[in-house]
Amino acid sequence: MNLIVRLPNWIGDVCMALPALQALDAGGARLHLIGKGWAADLLAAHHWPVTPMPKSRMAGAALLRSLPIDSPPMNSPRMNSSRMNSSRMNSSRMNSPRRGLLLTNSLSSAAAFRFAGIAALGHRGDGRSLLLGRSLSRPTGLHEVEVFWRLACEAAGWIGLPALPRHAPALLGLQLTPQHQASALAALQQAGIEGPPNRFIVLGPLSVGTTGGQSKRWTGFAELAGQLSERGIVTLTCPGPGEEAQAMAAAPSAIALPGLGLGAYAALCRLASLTIANDSGPMHLAAAVDAPVIGIFGPSSPARTRPWGGQSTWLGGDGAWPDLATVMAQVDRRMLRSGSGAT
Repeated sequence: MNLIVRLPNWIGDVCMALPALQALDAGGARLHLIGKGWAADLLAAHHWPVTPMPKSRMAGAALLRSLPIDSPPMNSPRMNSSRMNSSRMNSSRMNSPRRGLLLTNSLSSAAAFRFAGIAALGHRGDGRSLLLGRSLSRPTGLHEVEVFWRLACEAAGWIGLPALPRHAPALLGLQLTPQHQASALAALQQAGIEGPPNRFIVLGPLSVGTTGGQSKRWTGFAELAGQLSERGIVTLTCPGPGEEAQAMAAAPSAIALPGLGLGAYAALCRLASLTIANDSGPMHLAAAVDAPVIGIFGPSSPARTRPWGGQSTWLGGDGAWPDLATVMAQVDRRMLRSGSGAT
């Protein structure tokens, strides 16, 4: 069964939706993903076709109508080696229902699917029920991984796949390509970072958006980077386009590696001794590859967006920032545990 999936708009949310996507794929759904332009690089190793979504609602509906969704992509691992003949493919296009899954909560995404003639499953709210083929109440008190997993469980039953397990897996499971890993190593070499590749810490001092009108950026990264430098530990930042000056201001003593794609960024986190980041995309990128990560929380709730994974931990949250001493103590514990302390 074909399933068009509207990805979330934020990097962290796409990472947290990975268990849901992988479960649907493993269950037999042929996924075609629609989302931001960066999603194709982030998900390149998963071999799902990813199409950028236009900003215009009408352009988005036109794109959705044009998608070749009624047969698996030719480069899909699921494509039969004998190849379908053209008559079978045409029959599939005529008879296959157009179903979608919305991992976004916006009215515009529901409208685009409805105008394209796609019955979509998603959360109700803001009048979306009238536009959806099947709607669910958004649950409260769950982590976002569990929220996305609940949608996947409903979608599996809706399109006739085997039932998914009740609980989401313990790891996000982001896969990386050889190019992602090569790009991360090349960036380290270009920055002159020598020796074992895990002798550094990645810092994520930036965060987009606010929670309750309050910034999600911890102000202690500059002092944290300075103290780590005094111990002989190299710190890195990976600013996105236009973020170079902000990253420099937030952590002046850290080495900046600008221009990395998201897959290479995740590969860098995997190579690092530790990633320390605000409640942000970089925090979830590290967790997605099960790299050691400390999430720094202030106004947002760790119960909903804490880093998900066996090597993840977090400090602060629900209106209280951790102090520098608390963060440094956690860094010492993590570095000691990994055997990656300063020389």
